Amino acid sequence: MTNTKLFGTDGIRSRAGAFPLNAPAIVAIGQAVGEKLGGKILVGQDTRISSPWIFDLLRKGISQTSATVTNAGVVPTPAIALLTKSFGYSGGVMISASHNPYQDNGIKVFAGDGTKLNDADEAQV
Repeated sequence: MTNTKLFGTDGIRSRAGAFPLNAPAIVAIGQAVGEKLGGKILVGQDTRISSPWIFDLLRKGISQTSATVTNAGVVPTPAIALLTKSFGYSGGVMISASHNPYQDNGIKVFAGDGTKLNDADEAQV
């Protein structure tokens, strides 16, 4: 994407609609995630009003790679970690800003073993 550091201590978080959670950035993040993880990627989301459109844009970006997306729907964040590992996905993504205000949202990326990406892998995304 750019040399801008996107990942904070727990994924990418921002006001929904503002960089890095605007449409072009989300598509680019999806493409980078698809290129990094490849294979089958499980994506879940919380109930924030912005989560469905973030999912659609993320899926658009991932679909520009050889990776495929499985929509887990509305699930808690730990479910993505568990399901990613248990069902052999190459990675998982959770769309949520956890306890942050409802206007915010976020993208948290998990490796195939259900752990969050390490700093080196996040830097590649």
